Amino acid sequence: MITRFLHTADWQLGKPFAGIVDTTKRSLVQQQRVEVIRRLGRVAKDAHAEFIVVAGDLFDSSSVSKSTVAAACSAIGSLEMPVIAIPGNHDHGGPGSIWQQSYFQREAANLAPNLRILLAAEPIELPTAVIFPCPLLRRAESADPMTWLRSLELPNDAYAGKPRIVLAHGSTQGFGAVFDDEEADAGASNLLDLSRLPAAHFDYIALGDWHGTKQVAANAWYAGTPELDRFPKGATNEPGHCLLVSCARGIPATVQKITTGKLGWHELAFHFVDDSGLGLFQATLDELLGSRAQEDLLRLEFTGALGIGAFNHLLQKIESIEARSLRLKLGNRTIISPSADEINALTQRATDPLIARVAAQLVARTTEPGDAAEIARLALRELHAACNRA
Repeated sequence: MITRFLHTADWQLGKPFAGIVDTTKRSLVQQQRVEVIRRLGRVAKDAHAEFIVVAGDLFDSSSVSKSTVAAACSAIGSLEMPVIAIPGNHDHGGPGSIWQQSYFQREAANLAPNLRILLAAEPIELPTAVIFPCPLLRRAESADPMTWLRSLELPNDAYAGKPRIVLAHGSTQGFGAVFDDEEADAGASNLLDLSRLPAAHFDYIALGDWHGTKQVAANAWYAGTPELDRFPKGATNEPGHCLLVSCARGIPATVQKITTGKLGWHELAFHFVDDSGLGLFQATLDELLGSRAQEDLLRLEFTGALGIGAFNHLLQKIESIEARSLRLKLGNRTIISPSADEINALTQRATDPLIARVAAQLVARTTEPGDAAEIARLALRELHAACNRA
């Protein structure tokens, strides 16, 4: 018997994205976490998947808004196939959990009857598979949530030969989550020891917690979050996907990574050697973003030196980037270094001897140590702008 399903995790619906100051843009990013559910549904339908699993953290917390709950249940209900989820560390199943709240229970019953939350560590038999859930009932479990699987007695003919799928949320040995300013409440990891599982008992281990797609054992994968939610953590971290899994009892699973993310989270460091670097930067930016607007979040780091005019053009580009992007996290350490022509235009002003003397003094101070040089460069920029306005 072969089963096909989508392995997803870490939807984290209701994530606040506090780093995005603009409330309209923040709402757009939050909305994409709901919209990706419908994209998952289209992937599942096209692939003839039988069900979808969520390996923890469907919600970002147990205190998400009622509107988030309603939007989530509406999107899940539209999928027209079973969605099977376990609690993760963000939406754990302990006292006060989102799953126990009456509003969630009403909305789920009315809008998402296809959603099933597994709160107990016990096998759940489906028509074509058996799920072995390892739900987190606390934000941080001191014991391995998979411990109960080690003592199970599962003869080869159990469950009529259906494939056996483990659903767990946490960090495998030697592998931990990495957090940044998008993850303000990073907590203790929940350690999963895959090496102690009886390998022959289970056909696929669907994991959540790490936000990138990653294979960690022959039959164990992290799906990663289906919609990107933070800046990149290296080339090996691949968020924005789900996994299409085909498996049968006793046969290695076939796993296909499918892109589902829409938002771009980009990092770019650029060093200006001279004013010509401004054109190179624009070409790099055009290649990165194209003509898109309100679909990308950027972390930009600028170093090097530009002339006064080129520096002003850079500031105009930054203004445009900020308007087009959902978030701009900027580190601009570019130094103003007036070109020879700019210096001559300020210091060789026969009709404005006062400006020429002031400009000459400021140019001399750009070589002084400490903050004096930076203040002089900024003053030259203001003087340059005032002369151009005159």
